[in-house]
Amino acid sequence: MQQEMRFDSGLLRVVASGPFSLGEAQRAFLEILEAIGRHQAGKILVDGRTLTGNPRAMERFIYSKFAADETLRLTRERSMPRVPRFAYVLNVPVRDPGKFGENVAVNRGMIVKVCETPEEAAEWLGPADGKTPAGGA
Repeated sequence: MQQEMRFDSGLLRVVASGPFSLGEAQRAFLEILEAIGRHQAGKILVDGRTLTGNPRAMERFIYSKFAADETLRLTRERSMPRVPRFAYVLNVPVRDPGKFGENVAVNRGMIVKVCETPEEAAEWLGPADGKTPAGGA
């Protein structure tokens, strides 16, 4: 998996591409967390529409649990004022229409939504100035 990242006005934009593998996805997520810590990013938009593969349910669970645990660890270690908001834009079959991975991560304290379009993701994240839209998570 490859990633390109750009930070602007509180929003970290990540474009991820290539074949999905659990190990690579975890490594790539740690790179995202490093950028979040460096920029104190409060909102992250991951555009993975060109990712390929069909993760199994167990891979979705392991990745989502890992992402939630590592996000909360970063938040504690860096004394960040709030847990960052993540929006993932994915296509089926990488995106699970049943939102299993999203549910796993949310149930462990991560603020995340899996979206079908960049517009849906941007709307859910709210303004790029670091403010959270009304209604919270």
